[in-house]
Amino acid sequence: MPSLDIASKVDLQTLDNAVNTIKKEISNRFDFKDSHVSIELNKKDFVLTIEVESEMKMKQVIDVIISRAMKQGIDANAFNFEKDAYPSGKIIKKEVTVTNGLKQEDAKKIVKLIKDSGLKVQAQIMDEIVRVSGKKIDDLQAGMALCKNGGLNFPLQFTNMKS
Repeated sequence: MPSLDIASKVDLQTLDNAVNTIKKEISNRFDFKDSHVSIELNKKDFVLTIEVESEMKMKQVIDVIISRAMKQGIDANAFNFEKDAYPSGKIIKKEVTVTNGLKQEDAKKIVKLIKDSGLKVQAQIMDEIVRVSGKKIDDLQAGMALCKNGGLNFPLQFTNMKS
């Protein structure tokens, strides 16, 4: 019986490469000359810590993060920019979490989306992945297209497809 796994993970090495590219671009940009900009990646917790001098520079750094990460193949929805920046002396700090693993409520959204569609597939939650199985590979591919176009606000990867 054909099956596939739906996950929401960011490869740590790809993320690290993206952060190094971001640091290099910011160090070369004229508008960041002689200003304090620090971007650190906590590899254990998947958290980016950004330190800048002003709100305007924070917005510019976030734009660079999104554009460079997308060029590295990381979905822009993998970054959670919802936490507000907070002042710390003369600098402004912001912590950006990176999605690593499918949360339980997100997995339930995927299962509900698939079940409500009427496709002839079964979806079940298995820890941090959703396993989708059906009689035909075409049904699985229809389920993949449904999830991609379903308006879910988190990145998805389709792995482990077996026939």
